[in-house]
Amino acid sequence: MPAATLLIPGLDDIVEHGDPQRRAKAIRQISDLFLQGAGRFAPEHVDLFDGILTGLVSQTEIGTRAELAERLAGVPNAPPALVNRLARADEVVVAGPLLRSSPLIDDPTLVEIARVKGQDHLLAISGRSALSPDLTDVIIHRGDREVVRSVARNAGALFSPIGYSGLVKRAGDDGMLALTVGQREDISAALLERLLATSADVVRRRLFEAASPARKAAISKTMIQITGGSKGAPASRDFSVAQRAVVSRHQAEGLHESALLALARGHNYEESMAMLSAMSGVRISTIETLMTGERHDPILIMGKSLGLEWATVRALILLRLGPNRAISETDFETARVNFERLVPTTAQRVMNFWKARQSA
Repeated sequence: MPAATLLIPGLDDIVEHGDPQRRAKAIRQISDLFLQGAGRFAPEHVDLFDGILTGLVSQTEIGTRAELAERLAGVPNAPPALVNRLARADEVVVAGPLLRSSPLIDDPTLVEIARVKGQDHLLAISGRSALSPDLTDVIIHRGDREVVRSVARNAGALFSPIGYSGLVKRAGDDGMLALTVGQREDISAALLERLLATSADVVRRRLFEAASPARKAAISKTMIQITGGSKGAPASRDFSVAQRAVVSRHQAEGLHESALLALARGHNYEESMAMLSAMSGVRISTIETLMTGERHDPILIMGKSLGLEWATVRALILLRLGPNRAISETDFETARVNFERLVPTTAQRVMNFWKARQSA
């Protein structure tokens, strides 16, 4: 195929002795010729361009190589040796376009590059339309926060059990990553539980708000398991006397927050639970299970759904802990902030889920 030689007089001399400017001009002309006919070239024609361009790029400036990489990134029959060479460049401005989108770079090559190159290269790879579990394992292991967030956002990425565990572990101190991982449709129930167990309350709230209806139910179910389901059955209590007292109070003066606050501050556990049950419509057995969990979230949710003030919610937290357990002011402040940020409609949806679950 003499067309390239005819188009570029003295091509052999340019390859051997040309300065960067002459090489850059030759690369643009030859790549133009290739791109004009790429759709109809036979493999032997592609090989010809491959040999010519590969010989030219070795001593070409970064800008020229970057421009060439950008032009070839989406071409399905681009010169393969040239693509492989450019994709391994240390300069991400050269390698990046090909690592992000070239269909010619196979998975073993991507894994090899991901194991030795820097964060910018990993970030470029993380944006590919499809990523294998072997590749995401390497990215999660070596990637920094930006890279791991990027691969977690990639809907075309597949993760091995080890990779997913790594994502959940990294999400423990990265709320944005936790939100991204929690919204992936392929996360298992067990991993979702682990993710929620190590996430801040505000992250859980945002996950619930952003979730689909089916995922909302899964998150609510998981939160019940975290807050109450992991413990054994709570000690049996007799609420019959407390229930009768609440019924009498209701008939005499109605159920008011001030009465609940007084009961909680007086450490009247049974009657406080009975009043919460009457005010919310959630069974006492369900409320007690939620109250005896390891976290304060159910109290915050019940308080917000009932429109309680923070003082009452705080008293219920102290009641839940009992007279012999303390909580720091920092933890109280964290709980207060989460309570203030909790959306009433979200809390009500969770309450409705609890009621539906107990009915079922």
